[in-house]
Amino acid sequence: MLNGKIALVTGGGSGIGRSVALVYAAEGARVVVADIDEAGGRETQNMITKGGGKAVFMRADCSSLQDNKQLVEFSTKQFGGLDIACNNAGIAGPIAPTGEYPIEGWQKVMDTNLNGVFYGMRFQIEEMLKRNGGVIVNMSSILGIVGTANSPAYVAAKHGVVGLTKAAAIEYADRRIRINAVCPGYILTPLLSNNLTPDRIKAAEALHPMKRIGNVEEVSALVLFLSSPNASFITGAAYPVDGGYLAL
Repeated sequence: MLNGKIALVTGGGSGIGRSVALVYAAEGARVVVADIDEAGGRETQNMITKGGGKAVFMRADCSSLQDNKQLVEFSTKQFGGLDIACNNAGIAGPIAPTGEYPIEGWQKVMDTNLNGVFYGMRFQIEEMLKRNGGVIVNMSSILGIVGTANSPAYVAAKHGVVGLTKAAAIEYADRRIRINAVCPGYILTPLLSNNLTPDRIKAAEALHPMKRIGNVEEVSALVLFLSSPNASFITGAAYPVDGGYLAL
């Protein structure tokens, strides 16, 4: 499905990002795995190469403008260009009401979850235009569509990702670059398990009409579809993978 394509995945060292990197490689793409966690990123790279795929790893902080620029340059140096980017890296941030939210926490969440997506797209689009097209999938959240208490930075950043996706998709629709967002519900990842107690995970399960949380493969399957030629007439949209959460 992606034979000959060159793909970049941020936050590829674990969770959804790792799953996306693995399915991209399984479908024939050469994959640049990026993560601030070098051990996790290299593990993903090794999983791909041991399976017969092609992958390289670069340690990168997606909240850094310079790191995002270097990532695209690295992709071009290693594989000759960039066709697909999944801007997946993100953090949960502190839990507190807006009137008590730590300023440093706000800035870190915004730098990672929103600015990082913009910085990535800023250089990814530039390279894709040289190749007469490409695909970008930005990882938002159900909380990019609705709100929740005590996570104002995360909610605001993920709403921003959806808006940024729509704006950029309109700008580049006639230049053969498709840009979409994916909005997972509660998914079993290190981000979830490290930030929620078992009791809170059970409570999260109850929020979904399917009465369970999702798995990373259910998200990466949608990312793969949106990244493939099968989604050739799809751009500027935000797609939930949420077990019916947003239908309530």
